[in-house]
Amino acid sequence: MGTSGLGRAAWEGTAERKVAVDLAVAMLESRHALLDTANEYDGGRSEEVIGIALRHSGVTGPAPVVTKVDRDLDTGVFDRDRVLRSYDESLARLGVDRVSLLHLHDPFTITFAEASAPDGAIAGLIELRDAGAVDGIGIAAGPIPMVRPFVETDLFDAVLVHNRFTIVDQSARQLFSDARSRGMTVFNAAPFGAGLLAKGSASGARYGYSDTTAQLRAWVAQAEDVCRRHRVDLKAVALAFSLRAPLIDSTVVSASSTARLAQLDELTATQIPDAVWHELDALGPAPTNLDDGDPDD
Repeated sequence: MGTSGLGRAAWEGTAERKVAVDLAVAMLESRHALLDTANEYDGGRSEEVIGIALRHSGVTGPAPVVTKVDRDLDTGVFDRDRVLRSYDESLARLGVDRVSLLHLHDPFTITFAEASAPDGAIAGLIELRDAGAVDGIGIAAGPIPMVRPFVETDLFDAVLVHNRFTIVDQSARQLFSDARSRGMTVFNAAPFGAGLLAKGSASGARYGYSDTTAQLRAWVAQAEDVCRRHRVDLKAVALAFSLRAPLIDSTVVSASSTARLAQLDELTATQIPDAVWHELDALGPAPTNLDDGDPDD
């Protein structure tokens, strides 16, 4: 369960905080394995809400939470010391002693050379793992060229990429295959494209946090026609694409309410006819609006 918007308006003492905590408790007590958060999500309020929910839920044992270390949002610094501080901040908000998996999150303010320097961010993550403060370390970002060199170090235990393995954009396929061959756990985030595949072609929703093109909306409209002919929901097909993929160990998807959480369970249980996949393939590749470019540009 992704929680990037869990604390968006959930300031301490507000009604929104209680609603967010109740949702987090429902997530923790659901059949879903993990909550995915990050130091920077909602200014730290995502982790705060999860921390409260952990204390109020029936969950026992190790916290089923994955978090991410983030750059200093004021200075952009993302080195070994910042990794250690970021992790300490997260643990304090979550109210736990450790998490099992810790990702390096969106290293946009540094180059790979800086990340891999002796005092760089990677060194901080390895230090935490070697000390037993975490069981595993991962790299989490969107652009494939940015993520690839981290995967190729063979130093990481997991990889998370968003919006690049969906029915619209499958540019992460080779990266995920390479990661699996290296024994890494693969997390695929945002199977709904951060909006478009959940809300539909006529909604005006974005894909991958970017504005969509007329060509992409037309392709999604054709996919919707395929789904209608087979009496299945596009949302169910978009989710099943990730859940059924042999390359994927865990699919990360958000829910904005307990009703949406229940809907996810319904979508997961939907049986998708084989003909749907064949007809989607026949549409040809979707004209994705994402252009990753060079990570050092």
